[in-house]
Amino acid sequence: MKKIFLLSLVVLATQFGFAQKVVMMQGNLKVTMQTESFDYPEAALTLNEPDNFNLEKADTVKFKFQVESFSLGNLTPDYLSRRCANSAKGQHIHFILDNKPYEALYKPQTKAYLAAGNHLMLAFLSRSYHESIKTKTAFVLKQIKVGDTKLPDYDLTKPLLFFSRPKGIYIGADTGKVMIDFYLVNTVLSPKGNKVKATINGKSFMLTDWKPFLIEGLPMGESTIKLELVDKNGKIIEGPYNVTERKITLAASEPMKK
Repeated sequence: MKKIFLLSLVVLATQFGFAQKVVMMQGNLKVTMQTESFDYPEAALTLNEPDNFNLEKADTVKFKFQVESFSLGNLTPDYLSRRCANSAKGQHIHFILDNKPYEALYKPQTKAYLAAGNHLMLAFLSRSYHESIKTKTAFVLKQIKVGDTKLPDYDLTKPLLFFSRPKGIYIGADTGKVMIDFYLVNTVLSPKGNKVKATINGKSFMLTDWKPFLIEGLPMGESTIKLELVDKNGKIIEGPYNVTERKITLAASEPMKK
């Protein structure tokens, strides 16, 4: 098993007190925990449609949300200081259905076809630079059953991990710092408790805080990131999506169109 190295632990003074900045390195990869983001303590997300989560047959379903104390489409005020990929379209909702890469919703609604079976939908509010709002009122998690399925229900009381970022293709300046962000339900992270193990191109880092992390040193081309929710002994915690692996691509410039 590869060792995980902690490069430094720096204590930073902030207007609210003291915060720890954790920096980890393996080879050319540097992973840094982000400690401060523009805050939205009153932000709230609710689901108005559908109101029935047991559907008789496969169908296209409309999802309609209500957002409070948070403005979709606005640039988050501190986006320039984040120095990572930022959406010019502004703040949005991350809509995750059955662990597929999220759909960014800049208006509080979308549609999705639901085949027969069990489906798991997570939606949460996101800053314009794709960092989730990690409060109890800023997300919605629903199980939707379609048809006469014999599949067992998901246990939504257990610790759950959902992969959010990184995603897709990063170009030019956006390749310098790539954000890892994930969503947790029913659990907290700590050095002596549950953790998220991030494996980046085969190198592993233990994340002991529910914060976004920035990766530096990724090569151009394809990279693989795996996130796993593990217990204090490093054993994977059972859950529908507590182990997820994704591929992203970095490019120095926009590919030329043929």
